[in-house]
Amino acid sequence: MKKIAPSILSADFTRLKDDIESVNLADYIHYDVMDGVFVPNISVGIPVLQSIRKTFPETVLDAHLMITEPIRYAERFCDAGADIVTVHLEADTEDKIMEAMKLTRAKCKKAGISIKPKTPASALAPYLPLADLILIMTVEPGFGGQGFMYDQVDKIREVRRMIDESGFDIELEVDGGVNDETAVICSEAGAEVLVSGSYLFKKPDRGAEIKRLKEML
Repeated sequence: MKKIAPSILSADFTRLKDDIESVNLADYIHYDVMDGVFVPNISVGIPVLQSIRKTFPETVLDAHLMITEPIRYAERFCDAGADIVTVHLEADTEDKIMEAMKLTRAKCKKAGISIKPKTPASALAPYLPLADLILIMTVEPGFGGQGFMYDQVDKIREVRRMIDESGFDIELEVDGGVNDETAVICSEAGAEVLVSGSYLFKKPDRGAEIKRLKEML
């Protein structure tokens, strides 16, 4: 069964509790963290995550750290309530990214590794033994509402092969421009978790749309 992860980057933050409730039958809630350095935008941080965890204690919170030197904050996001903490391969040296992933796992949380569209799938190879999740960006990270980059589909297939050949238990997640058309394309290429932001939050009945997507995949 494929999983849907609504991105609250597209939610209305004046009514965040209601918006999360409207998508809370999804498998994960995707929580995008941007620092204005690694990506050009700034979003939410630890206090908002703590509030969401307090309000939704059973929800799986999938934190995507689009920040420089994520080793500084990986443990703090775990402590704030994230169930999955994903860091970007490009955000620091290989040793420090691996250490951030180890720190996340030491907190009994799942460790994810993400790559931007221009980063080749082969760059992920050293991280596979530490990864519980791999996130393929199908837009340039930093802004919601972008169009899906179809040239990334081959990368999804390649990473799927890498995971299968590795023998490790790693979920493959895709984020960027995911709608009812591209979700099918990503799913067929081997993705297991589909992050969707603006597409889902524009729907009048988000719960019904999540159910429809899951039935399609």
